[in-house]
Amino acid sequence: QLQLVESGGGLVQPGGSLRLSCAVSGSLLEHQSIAWFRQAPGKEREGVSCIRNNDDRPYYKDSVKGRFTISFDYDKNTLYLQMNNLNAEDTAVYYCAADGEMFSPCDLSNLYEYDYWGQGTQVTVSA
Repeated sequence: QLQLVESGGGLVQPGGSLRLSCAVSGSLLEHQSIAWFRQAPGKEREGVSCIRNNDDRPYYKDSVKGRFTISFDYDKNTLYLQMNNLNAEDTAVYYCAADGEMFSPCDLSNLYEYDYWGQGTQVTVSA
């Protein structure tokens, strides 16, 4: 059983940066997927980035490649999302999510793969 708690959201101007954190309570399974999703008002929740425990290859949604960086601090058991060069289209509630199985794929297209979710943190990009 995992508990995920996000933090780090806020209001930022276009072109600015934010770093989101997701504190993970519990131990991740081997190659368990942990990801960031986001949901903008009136839109479906979409996958942004994913990484697997002990397999640090990252996966990104095309529109955030080169701007966002996902990472996991094993000492702190915390997932991060560094977001640079933010624009208005990045405005959304950002959620941390984890799959419940070992060797799970990093599938950003299917939110139903993920069994554990945080409560979300709001990111607003506005001048």
